[in-house]
This record gives sequence, structure tokens and C-alpha cells, in this order.
Amino acid sequence: MKKSVLPVVAALALFSFSASAAVTVRYYNRDSTKYEFEAVCSGSKSKAVFSASTTSSYSIQGSGPCKVHTEQGDVTLAGGESIEIKGGKITIK
Repeated sequence: MKKSVLPVVAALALFSFSASAAVTVRYYNRDSTKYEFEAVCSGSKSKAVFSASTTSSYSIQGSGPCKVHTEQGDVTLAGGESIEIKGGKITIK
């Protein structure tokens, strides 16, 4: 009985670790515009949404690094960065 429980516990632990993967950044959006950028993390596409005129944190689902596509160019985020958005451009601080 003990041998059959160990693989199940290991699989659950691995699944819960991968399910909680996210890249979190602190941001300050100086613009009065809400931005939704496409983000690609480990091959998976998602959206990065930054509220207008706000300082906050945002978590992009997926494991890093994530490449965020903007009209001003791509930005690579690994997590833990502070970014500023001005004129639609993301700058890492």
C-alpha cells in the first residue's frame, strides 16, 4: 500500500508546482489608457493587462521568462521587475 501512494503524492506535488507558475511584475502605468499586451511564456500565449493610471502588481500565467509584445517592441520579463508604462512603451526600472 505504501509503495502505491508515493507516486501519486509525487505527481500531485509536481502538478501543483507547475500549476502555480507565474511571472509577477510591479508596474506603474502613467497613461490614462488600459493596455492589453500579448505575452508568450514557455511557448504558451496569454494576455498581460495593465490598468490605466495605476501602480500595482500583475502576474502573467506561465513560467518565465515571458516575452511581452508591444507596438514599441518586445520586452522580456523574468519576474520581480518593476516596470513603467508611458506612451505605450514598457521600460524596466
